[in-house]
Amino acid sequence: EPFGGAATCIGGAIRDPLSGRGYVYQAMRVTGAADPTRPVSETIPGKLPQRKLTTTAAAGYSSYGNQIGLATGIVDEVYHDGYAAKRMEIGAVVGAAPAANVRRETPAPGDVIVLLGGRTGRDGCGGATGSSKSHTKQSLETCGAEVQKGNAPEERKLQRLMRDERAARLIKRCNDFGAGGVSVAIGELADGLSVDLDAVPRKYEGLDGTELAISESQERMAVVLDPKDVSDFIALAEGENLEATVVATVTEEPRLRMRWRGVEIVNLTRALLSSNGAEKHTTARAEKGEAYAPKTPDTFTEGMKSLASDLNTCSKRGLGERFDATIGAATVLMPYGGRRQRTPIQAMVARFPVDGHTDSVSAMSWGFDPYVSEKSPYRGAYLSVVLSACKLAACGAGISDAHLTFQEYFERMTSERSWGKPLSALLGALDAQLGLGLGAIGGKDSMSGSFEDIHVPPTLVSFAVSTADVGDIVSPEFKKAGDRVALLTPEYDENGLPTAESVKALCAKVTDMLRGGQALAAWAVSAGGAAEGVMKMALGNGVGVDLDKDVSLDTLFKPMVGAFVVECAGGCAEGTTLGVTTDAFALTYHGETVALDALETAWEDKLEGVFPNRADAGHEAVTAYAYRGAPVRRALPAVAKPRVLIPVFPGTNCEYDTARAFRLAGAEPEVQVINNMTPQGVQDSVERFAKALDEAQILFIPGGFSGGDEPDGSGKFITAFLRNPLLSEKVMALLDQRDGLIGGICNGFQALI
Repeated sequence: EPFGGAATCIGGAIRDPLSGRGYVYQAMRVTGAADPTRPVSETIPGKLPQRKLTTTAAAGYSSYGNQIGLATGIVDEVYHDGYAAKRMEIGAVVGAAPAANVRRETPAPGDVIVLLGGRTGRDGCGGATGSSKSHTKQSLETCGAEVQKGNAPEERKLQRLMRDERAARLIKRCNDFGAGGVSVAIGELADGLSVDLDAVPRKYEGLDGTELAISESQERMAVVLDPKDVSDFIALAEGENLEATVVATVTEEPRLRMRWRGVEIVNLTRALLSSNGAEKHTTARAEKGEAYAPKTPDTFTEGMKSLASDLNTCSKRGLGERFDATIGAATVLMPYGGRRQRTPIQAMVARFPVDGHTDSVSAMSWGFDPYVSEKSPYRGAYLSVVLSACKLAACGAGISDAHLTFQEYFERMTSERSWGKPLSALLGALDAQLGLGLGAIGGKDSMSGSFEDIHVPPTLVSFAVSTADVGDIVSPEFKKAGDRVALLTPEYDENGLPTAESVKALCAKVTDMLRGGQALAAWAVSAGGAAEGVMKMALGNGVGVDLDKDVSLDTLFKPMVGAFVVECAGGCAEGTTLGVTTDAFALTYHGETVALDALETAWEDKLEGVFPNRADAGHEAVTAYAYRGAPVRRALPAVAKPRVLIPVFPGTNCEYDTARAFRLAGAEPEVQVINNMTPQGVQDSVERFAKALDEAQILFIPGGFSGGDEPDGSGKFITAFLRNPLLSEKVMALLDQRDGLIGGICNGFQALI
């Protein structure tokens, strides 16, 4: 179920750091599919068409991410026929928390477990096991109910609560609800537990004890509290418009007990649960792979045209523009750089989510090539790690403080040979880590990428993350004409792999060149070779390149992972000269001239039918209306620091950046959460709002997706709230009597209109 599956993919990713009190502020989406441009008639029986899968999954992820207010810095998709077996939906998020807000303590007997957030329904029963099994033609009809239902506005409330230091510091231990529901999220919190399933809040009546115990309904958290802190924590949760319910207690005896309707339906010793079941053993045979060697093109023009229209190097801009890259006002690198916004970034960068100003940023990149991994899982994983590290170096973030996380995806394990593929991949990744001095922390894996006799390619995607200063960051597009373009390469061993030691040294050199001004832009070479880097770096600012006659076609098009294309500042003689940037919007080589506008058209046309990014022409001109009123002059007292009232409705998602902007401008923002859990909650919110409005000079309604923009359009609940007679009177008094200001953005603007 592509929409719901992709939506809850990002929802679960946000809750993982949330269980460590981390506020997620940036996401990266890297997916895998078979060719989505193929006609529907070629669809495999028992599966949805690839186009339907990829477009609907994009809609699901972007719907959830946009609603919750998460900036998605990089969106990319890998195409390989093997992903017709089972689509790959992966990615990574970046979160941060003040260290002082995080307690990690062992629960003590008598401690209380509070269930926080959304209510429990039947959605998601069996979802974890369902996503981890191979599928057949019948899966399309039988497995849809295993997918959870997402509720982004509810999860946004959880984010707000965990960002409140008063609440975060009360939590001894925390788990998010994912696979296994109550049985896992609560069952993992302590050795001894007594769970009251009747206390679990429900979406509707009729759920039995098993459903309550295993439902994977989203947007829930379980927290361990000292009994004396329970009432304070629940009050803080209610202040964020969240339900919080005591559902379990920690016991002395190391057993997991669950009661339903007064009857004990689960009573298991912790020793059994900790054993992970019966021991399993298998034999794996890692076979020697081979290098993936794409054919060097016969001519430069042929090679560039093929590169521009290749599914894995063509533009994904139409896909990426379905996602919000700027929400939170922390994004440093836009997804496509240059004044023309056409050079794709290789690493996403954002400032840390603080209330004031900071120049500290995080950077994240990724690396993987399915065609290399298909030939040799060892080489594929090794180069995935190298490429993810090189991309961090190419943006100026560097790798000296980097860490990695892996996501693996393989066919169903049925033989020594199939087990050998993840073994080979992990050995390759380990060799790269040891050589680069970069450790991988955590990750995800699935050994279920099979559909009948079709298997996904051996997949190990490396994500690399680091921190830097915003002044260290450099975007990848060529900056101007007249600059030398160089190719910097590491050493390669007898198997054609870049040696980790030389890659590490080269990454440090490129980082230093960017930070020191010797380099104006850099590109980490990947599947399309140096030619891909030159083409994409040229598009952002419309800068061409006159390539050197001594450079061979093999050097241009060979996929030399570990190498860099660098735009050198004057006097820099590093590397081998590839050419010189020019004012002409073209690439020239040995008398051949390839117009970059033609390449750009081919680059963007490849997926235009799947992810269009060009608006239809021919819209009628809109009549312009204008009204000019006489200026109003009033002798009102000046306010040195105006107060700004910022309401947070269910679905609001840019209140933090709105408050930060006003604070930096010299105002005093007051953020007020509107509670709509009960009629009394709404009435209390009206009274609090009215009182705060009396003391404010500005009312500003921030944006988001009020109530998920349902039903029937945006801002309906905000409008209904402001039409309360008491508030209508206060709003008009602000405008007409106190000469106050009202502003709104997104949903807030729609509500004002």
